[in-house]
Amino acid sequence: MTFTILLVILLSWLSLKSEAQQPTYIYHVCSNNTTFTVNSTYQANRDTVLSWLVSNTTRRDGFYNTTAGSSPDTVYGISHCRVDINTTFCQACINFASEDLTRRCPVEKTAIIYYGECIFRYSNQTIVSVLDDTRIGYWLDTQRNTSFTPQDGYFDQVVSAAAVISMNEILNRAENQPSEKRFAAVETNVSANQTLYILEQCTPDLSDTDCRTCLQRSIANLSCCVGRQGGGVLNPSCNIRYDIYPFYNQTAIAPLPPAPAPEEDTQNNSNWITILVASLSATFGVAVISVSGFFIWRRRNNQENRENSQGAQLLDLVDGRIPNEHSTETFSGENMGKSQELPSIQLDILHAATNSFSHNNKLGEGGFGPVYKGTLEDGKEIAVKRLSGTSGQGLVELKNEVMLIARLQHRNLVKLLGCCLEKNENLLVYEFMPNRSLDLFLFDPNLSAQLDWQKRFVIIKGIARGIMYLHEDSRLRIIHRDLKASNVLLDHKMNPKISDFGMARIFGEDRNEANTKRVVGTYGYMAPEYAMHGLFSIKSDVFSFGVLLLEIISGRKNNGFHLLLSGESLLTFAWKLWSRGSGMELIDQCLVPSSVASEVLKCIHIGLLCVQEDPSVRPTMSSVIYMLASDGTISLPRPTEPAFSVGRAIVEPSQSNSNDGVCSVNEVTISNFAPR
Repeated sequence: MTFTILLVILLSWLSLKSEAQQPTYIYHVCSNNTTFTVNSTYQANRDTVLSWLVSNTTRRDGFYNTTAGSSPDTVYGISHCRVDINTTFCQACINFASEDLTRRCPVEKTAIIYYGECIFRYSNQTIVSVLDDTRIGYWLDTQRNTSFTPQDGYFDQVVSAAAVISMNEILNRAENQPSEKRFAAVETNVSANQTLYILEQCTPDLSDTDCRTCLQRSIANLSCCVGRQGGGVLNPSCNIRYDIYPFYNQTAIAPLPPAPAPEEDTQNNSNWITILVASLSATFGVAVISVSGFFIWRRRNNQENRENSQGAQLLDLVDGRIPNEHSTETFSGENMGKSQELPSIQLDILHAATNSFSHNNKLGEGGFGPVYKGTLEDGKEIAVKRLSGTSGQGLVELKNEVMLIARLQHRNLVKLLGCCLEKNENLLVYEFMPNRSLDLFLFDPNLSAQLDWQKRFVIIKGIARGIMYLHEDSRLRIIHRDLKASNVLLDHKMNPKISDFGMARIFGEDRNEANTKRVVGTYGYMAPEYAMHGLFSIKSDVFSFGVLLLEIISGRKNNGFHLLLSGESLLTFAWKLWSRGSGMELIDQCLVPSSVASEVLKCIHIGLLCVQEDPSVRPTMSSVIYMLASDGTISLPRPTEPAFSVGRAIVEPSQSNSNDGVCSVNEVTISNFAPR
């Protein structure tokens, strides 16, 4: 009896505490595609829907959907409260949302607003029981402990693991108890004095499959918050949030209680208390199961049988449960092909192969960590990329490599042999390229002589074939986004192999270009529309190939070329020489004895076609290969002058779109841009 009284007092205190709070605005979207006129039938139907949402959400367990009107003025509405808040605060959030959304989006036919405690939306399209994760908002915690610096990416890995556990708990619960809400909370110790709290939730109208898909994509997009103590991903159909402080009501992670009955008696009070005690007990059980599940995962990861533990982690990376953040497609067992056959390699084997990652075995340093040469017991040579925990990418980089290269087979793409995830190490194992990378030969005054014209022409055609395979011939349409000389490896016969797919993007068959707020890659190789506006497509790779082609011919770097020639870029320099009929003056002097003038001039011409400012007039890679193979009898189109070269010197910090606060835009949105 004493426990029951204390429990009621505690819940009452938490209720008063919640009521004293105000809804926390995060993000809203007003669709400007269609609007309605004031005092129209659509507005009347919208106002009716909003009124019904306000009146019925708390009566329907914190979720309500409704429809008003007939076509073409039908309005659909959904309201959803976070599962842990009480009825009173849920009602307050919905009331506030209704007024706030009509103020922010007065005449839009489709709108949605997110608060920390509820979501409120309406549309002229069917939204009930329809998966919608197209409009993504990110919640970033910038108010607390801004000096928080997780080490070696371990914190971000724990977040991803806990998110997967939480998702599986939701799906297991939905399977065993279909009437249960689709939510779960996980709490786990990151260190001796730090706890991670994570809460996930789907709208109750979603099917189990759609809930899984929505959470998978949200987990993939948690890369928005790498290195942050708190963050989250907001979708209309689901959301995830995590932090190192308890942002949700831990004692109330249970279904919202129904609205109080008009009349109360002793029996009802007794029943209500019984329900609360039962609910709290059930919630405690769920928390224990979730936390226990995570520690089982942690324990398995440290067992001597590392092969099994790595297999579990690799499944999270390649079996479609956590889609790639750089993909615009969803993967399932049907289209995974043989990517699940990627072997996991034990850490002690790689330690032995690389002499414990000895400095003497180091081949080079990339943007995401060093690469080491290794030799296995059978004498086979390998290259091991050791992803740096300070690169800000961690598993994101590894996941992109695994999901892409493991599916691709082409003689001009580097082969991924396996990977290793042990003791906070993220390692990728590739076939060893004895001649390392193209830039080491191309820009070295002594080594460049080893690349005569015939070898360079073979390299040019091999790179072109590799890019064409990515764009047109593979099962996936892939944009590399970081094609450059240092990402072209050379085998023992100087055949090129394209490497480093950490920045690549996957497009569906019906998509040709996209837009991003996070421009990645290497200035000097970036197409102008990508560097300046975030627009990328297969034509962005074509531009990078054109820059690389001119570098191979000239033996000079486009980046820094302006320092030697009065601010002039390699592209404009090549254009001027070609325009006045002096293209052969561009050639690397060590190529003069072996060069074939017609082939050199043809390659310069093709390179200039690839670096044209307007992406729509750049050739496709299949056209490039056709032109490279031509015997001179075909007439090539005249290229337009390159507008400018995007080098480090001209990209101003003010062009950055980064925002440490709330980011209310999709990181990737499809864009059909027009030629300039």
